[in-house]
Amino acid sequence: MAQDEHSPGEELHFRALESLYRSAPVNQLFDSRLEITKQGRSRLIFDVTEASYHAAGAAHGTIYFKMLDDAAFYAANTLVTDRFLLTTSFNLHFTKPVREGRVVAEGKWVSGKRRVFVAESRLIDEEGDEIGRGTGTFMKSHISLSGLDGYGS
Repeated sequence: MAQDEHSPGEELHFRALESLYRSAPVNQLFDSRLEITKQGRSRLIFDVTEASYHAAGAAHGTIYFKMLDDAAFYAANTLVTDRFLLTTSFNLHFTKPVREGRVVAEGKWVSGKRRVFVAESRLIDEEGDEIGRGTGTFMKSHISLSGLDGYGS
């Protein structure tokens, strides 16, 4: 199998994770979509609008956290096919304010393959500038992925 190819099982898992993202009620509040193209990587495309602004006219930090956490989480969960991961800690750094426009969150698994996983993520604005960066720790839960309504539907 070529390096960029993955097994049919991986492909099904990646599409099921994308479906799970779409099914989460919180994601109905945001114009965003998840793409998973390979194990240990994820990409969120997110449109920032005035609805997410703080009083000074830029995106509130909760938006940064949401995008960074989701990108890192889904990058890590590509390695786990049976259980839902839970965020146990997350550190983030804001490097530039963002106003309206498209933002891409890139997630990358860093380490861990049994119970605890570490993944990092970064936010890139339409100009190609990094606007935020984060690192999260995720742990396997007792929640079965196959038991979640959105997984694979």
